[in-house]
Amino acid sequence: MIASTASLGEDHRNRPQVDPLAALRRPDDPPWDVYLTGTVFLDIVFTGLDSAPVRGTESWARGMGSSPGGVANMATALARLGLRTSLAAAFGDDHYGDYCWDALETGEGIDLEPSRTVPGWHSPVTVSMAYEGERTMVSHGHEPPPEEPAPDCPPRARAAIASLTPGTRAPWIAQAASKGARVFADVGWDDTGAWDLASLADLAHCEAFLPNADEAMRYTGATCPRAAAHALTEHVPLAVVTLGADGAYAVDRRTGESAEVPAIAVEALDPTGAGDVFVAGFVTGTLAGWPLADRLAFAGLTAALSVQEFGGSLSAPGWSEIGAWWRKVQSLDRQDPAALRRYAFLAGLVPEEGAARPWPLRRAVPTIGFRRSA
Repeated sequence: MIASTASLGEDHRNRPQVDPLAALRRPDDPPWDVYLTGTVFLDIVFTGLDSAPVRGTESWARGMGSSPGGVANMATALARLGLRTSLAAAFGDDHYGDYCWDALETGEGIDLEPSRTVPGWHSPVTVSMAYEGERTMVSHGHEPPPEEPAPDCPPRARAAIASLTPGTRAPWIAQAASKGARVFADVGWDDTGAWDLASLADLAHCEAFLPNADEAMRYTGATCPRAAAHALTEHVPLAVVTLGADGAYAVDRRTGESAEVPAIAVEALDPTGAGDVFVAGFVTGTLAGWPLADRLAFAGLTAALSVQEFGGSLSAPGWSEIGAWWRKVQSLDRQDPAALRRYAFLAGLVPEEGAARPWPLRRAVPTIGFRRSA
């Protein structure tokens, strides 16, 4: 297994613009690579806690950051990997909403044309406390406005990412699929306890389903996650099951291909948003036409890099971070040659050291209120 490096110290304000789909682009392509919709939160993340807060006491964190969260985690991860990303979301008309809009549109280059600011609606907020490789979150927010964007007519895109809700249909998913979008779906915990695949009606419109091991086994009744992945391909062409510290396993029904890639050993600072980063990495590799095992390896790598930094969208890696990691691990002594070969596909993708040009011009700052230097 490749040993992970520590924080690479990259300047997040300067990373190269890498287009993983450059060789595939044609004049009649859809305007967007990925479309997604959902709720944007303001995330406030505390890190460096020695333990969980104890009732009646005050805990001090050694680190703190603020960034757009919720669906913004996924949108940012996609944009930093070079995909042209369009997001439909409601934003509050408060300072938090302004900050999140600016961070996503100006800082990350995400298209917010389908989004809107809602007068009188304040931004949802999540406070996340990271310790011992885990996180505890407290959220607050009012019901989203009735007109919150999940448009009846989503824009044309190569792909769409959806979060399925048991017992609920989202009409935009079928509409996106009818326009040729390849729909990638994950799912949250089923609070009803039913774990009935029939309740995920929109799965019929999806190309890929990416649950974790527990979710996959509960939905299929399988006793191991690999068997669950095979069972899921009766309902969706491509099943990807994340295995936590053991990596991920995937099965493609159409090609008969299966693949398993172990996780990269890391010291996790904050796992917030790691699942979103994994999905973004897998979607990137799929749209680029990579082999299944390469897609799993890339998704796992991007997720591993993200947990070594704090915050959801703040921690999503770009190509400069990926390139720095690849150069670093090749320079370390006693690396497993087989493990290095697993990531050899990066050699033709990552930018050369020192070849970066500034992009985007601005990025989300860790804490609201800092003045940007000239």
